[in-house]
Amino acid sequence: VQLQASGGGLVQAGGSLRLSCAASGRIFRINAVGWYRQAPGKQRELVATISSGAITNYADSVKGRFTVSQDSAKNTVYLQMNSLKPEDTAVYYCNADAKPSYYTTSAFFWGQGTLVTVSS
Repeated sequence: VQLQASGGGLVQAGGSLRLSCAASGRIFRINAVGWYRQAPGKQRELVATISSGAITNYADSVKGRFTVSQDSAKNTVYLQMNSLKPEDTAVYYCNADAKPSYYTTSAFFWGQGTLVTVSS
């Protein structure tokens, strides 16, 4: 399973961005996808998750501003980020709990990250 995160960039505070996480390769089932972020000098933190049944969870810091969604037909998960703040500046990563084939166990896979910079 390969994950490609995209959509990052530079935006002013109060603006919006939409990140995409596209999965490719051998995919039997994706159980859940999570978005994480890591700001300079800080630990990676969980931002939002979405299960295959479309159950979502959000970090308190992004509730009401970020929305995670999925297009199962395209094996793509999106993170719509509105009302962005300078403290949202970080490299954003997607992570998938996925099963590559019927015969393998589920494992966690990471994308390469996309940089989001929010200017004040």
